[in-house]
Amino acid sequence: MAVTVHIDLGYEFEVKARAAEVFEVLSDVPTSVSHFPKVDKLTDLGEGVYKWEMAKVGTAQVNIQTVYASKYVSNRAKGSVVWTPVAGVGNALVGGSWKIKDNKKSTGIELKIEGDITLPLPGLMKMVVAPVVEGEFEKLVDKYIVNLIKRFGGEV
Repeated sequence: MAVTVHIDLGYEFEVKARAAEVFEVLSDVPTSVSHFPKVDKLTDLGEGVYKWEMAKVGTAQVNIQTVYASKYVSNRAKGSVVWTPVAGVGNALVGGSWKIKDNKKSTGIELKIEGDITLPLPGLMKMVVAPVVEGEFEKLVDKYIVNLIKRFGGEV
């Protein structure tokens, strides 16, 4: 038995750093991920594919760890970084994108993340577990954005 939780998040913010600097950080997956909280391990599987292993959350008796892989494609001309889920790795499928817009004196950033996390729990647990997993994921992404805003010299 398993419970699948769907995640769908979108953010827009503006930072003081130049678009070129923002693109350099966000298109370099290990550098970008270094700002994401609770990542236990990031593994380069080659050809733009990275495996994420998040820190376990919960108690010693009951804990959950999210593991997944995504393939990253950066396009400097479009100011985009897009990642697509890689099936068969871990317990989640996660995709998303960064869109970077040069506003001359600042840089607009748009982040979209969508995914499905499958947990080895009875189906009856979904009503209880889904809001907790969604909330935890959202908190991690919020902290990630705060860390990136600091890295980019603050928000405009």
